[in-house]
Amino acid sequence: MELIGSTLTATYARPKTSHFLPAISTMASSYRNTQPALAMNPSANLWRTNSYYKSSSAVPTPSSIQRENFDLVRAKTMFYPSNRTALTTRYTPDDWYKSNQSNYRESESSRKSAERLRRDTMRLMQDREQLTRRTQENTSKNIGERLNDIVFWKSELSHEIDNMVTEIAALTEVKRRLERALAETEGPLQVSQECLYHREKRMSIDLVHDDVEKDLIKEVEVIKSCQERMRRHLDRAIAQLASNRAAQHELERDMSDKVTAQRIDDRCHHLRNTSDSIGYYRGIERLDPSLSLPDSWSKFTDDNILHSQSQRAASHKLRDEIEILLNTTSNEMWNQFNNVNVAFTNRISETADAKNSLQTHLAKTLQEIFQTEMLIESLKRALRDKECPLKVAQTRLEERTRRPNIELCRDNPHHRLVSEVREIEDTIHKLQERLMEAENTLQTLVKTKVALEHDLSIKANSLFLDQEKCMSIRKSFPSMPRLVGYT
Repeated sequence: MELIGSTLTATYARPKTSHFLPAISTMASSYRNTQPALAMNPSANLWRTNSYYKSSSAVPTPSSIQRENFDLVRAKTMFYPSNRTALTTRYTPDDWYKSNQSNYRESESSRKSAERLRRDTMRLMQDREQLTRRTQENTSKNIGERLNDIVFWKSELSHEIDNMVTEIAALTEVKRRLERALAETEGPLQVSQECLYHREKRMSIDLVHDDVEKDLIKEVEVIKSCQERMRRHLDRAIAQLASNRAAQHELERDMSDKVTAQRIDDRCHHLRNTSDSIGYYRGIERLDPSLSLPDSWSKFTDDNILHSQSQRAASHKLRDEIEILLNTTSNEMWNQFNNVNVAFTNRISETADAKNSLQTHLAKTLQEIFQTEMLIESLKRALRDKECPLKVAQTRLEERTRRPNIELCRDNPHHRLVSEVREIEDTIHKLQERLMEAENTLQTLVKTKVALEHDLSIKANSLFLDQEKCMSIRKSFPSMPRLVGYT
């Protein structure tokens, strides 16, 4: 291809030579920006043809490769201004014409595709509108049928609930009589257990397993044994009552669920496209919280009704058995109650005697502590009295060490002073030993006093627990009629 189109100074046709102009750029700096650093490297390719930028998205053809090589040679040879004699364009008029024709064809193809899409979409919208309307009508019909089923089962549940409520009231009254008899045994049992708990607060050596504790444990066992014979029937009554209430609860829950389902389905049945409460819930069609099928749904309610009927029959039988229980346990509890009180009286007497003996020994120990403290004060005073004589003797010796020359003689006064210092120090040492012995004795006496006081506090605590805490709550006991269930 020949390069045509140039400035006024260029010819319209130029033979192929090795001199070409660089590619035209919209920036004026591309004509002037000659970089000396790039002149040293002729292989640097700064001029890019249009085919270069299209090469990443289209498969190169031989003609595009030839044009690209031609532009590359031209860019390399025409880089210097001295080699540029004319400016040339990138494309020919034929390229410009072909580009326009391509744009026209692409525009026509896009319009046809859009028109075809519009026709198909309108037809699809009409079909889907009819399908949606039919589906909505069928759904409303199914919801109406479901409402009829819910109303039927609601009536069955209501009848069975009324029967179960009547049976629960009758069993509750019989159970209350048994509970009153059993509740009367809770008082003595609580008293016995509180006595045991109070006596657990005894301290140190007084925490013994004595006769009182043995009788209290036996009293608890007797009361629990009496309770057990009543509780066997009461447990059955409680269990049966719980089963009745569980059956009632299942019926009421099923009824509540059906009421809620009826309300929801009724609201759904009356929903229209013009209702105000409709809205979008994205992804709700993918959520399947269903827990049953139509068959299992009806079977669930039927099973609840059958279970309730069987529980009512068992409850009626149990009410006939509870009437014969309440007359056999009061004598045992009364006898054991008296035995425990006698044991408490004996133990309180023993504890009071031990407390009196401890108080006597404590008084003697306190007197001895007073005497020992007076002795310690005398020894300390004697030690203080030896300090001044010792200072005088040591001062004399120190002063005599300052005698000059030959006068520094070891004479009789010197020997006497040394002997005096040693004698006083020996006296101080013996007095200190006696003081230490006296302090140790005092410490032993104090420990003894503390032990006696601690033991005395233990006895006082035990006496308080047995006499004040335990016996004060054992003054009353349920009467015979109350123990057999009558108020």
